[in-house]
Amino acid sequence: MTEPLYHITEGRVPVLVNVPHPGTYIPPEIADRMTPVARQVPDTDWFADRLAAVALDHGASLMVATHSRYVVDLNRDPSGAVLYPGADNTGLVADTTFAYDPIYREGLAPDQREVAERVERYWRPYHDRLYQELAKLKVIHGVAMLLDVHSIPSRAPRFFQGRLPDLNLGTADGASAAPGVVERVWRVCADAEGFSAVKDGRFKGGYITRRYGQPEQNVHAVQIEIAQCAYMTEGPPWIWDAGKAAGIRDVIGQLVATMLEWASHAKAA
Repeated sequence: MTEPLYHITEGRVPVLVNVPHPGTYIPPEIADRMTPVARQVPDTDWFADRLAAVALDHGASLMVATHSRYVVDLNRDPSGAVLYPGADNTGLVADTTFAYDPIYREGLAPDQREVAERVERYWRPYHDRLYQELAKLKVIHGVAMLLDVHSIPSRAPRFFQGRLPDLNLGTADGASAAPGVVERVWRVCADAEGFSAVKDGRFKGGYITRRYGQPEQNVHAVQIEIAQCAYMTEGPPWIWDAGKAAGIRDVIGQLVATMLEWASHAKAA
């Protein structure tokens, strides 16, 4: 039985919460070429889908990827363009883990033809559906709001020095959403009791936020990157901490509610 590329729950309000990196499934023909370390999928956004599920309580739509980012990274430009120029980046189809461990056994990494095939087989159908959902929300409600949910270890020397703040809001330096949206969602993060926060720091929003955030077209997108220590035990065996996670789920719920409130006012205007 083939694993679907995503699971989607359609809501009743103009907010779509997308979770592109919680998946752990790797097709056998790809997994067979991977190293033992890579088959443990250590760079997964562990439990990010469980955190994001609170969006359903607010009537939002929820789209969750099932396949590992090692198959293809849904948050990267299909052209292979670098996301953060001048910084260390992982690519569309990564060949090393965040810790620089090889993903493929020697001589078995995918070539450019295979990368292109993966884009067509895995990346494009996901984005086609994501685009369709946002377009549908805009037709129904006159506005569409996208919250892209991610997580990462709080310490990842490859990408940043020291400890990452708990809540990392990305708005493409304010370009992916209207100023009123940015201001309100940032206030949710900044005021979240017990959590540190930053806006447009190391993570400004990936391809999804930058591609779909078109405020001039009434489509507004923001990304939240969550330090995993804020809701789980980092590192194998990656244990969910229900007590900690309740606080993060509350923040995500507030983000959804705030985006929905702004959308209601925008529609009324």
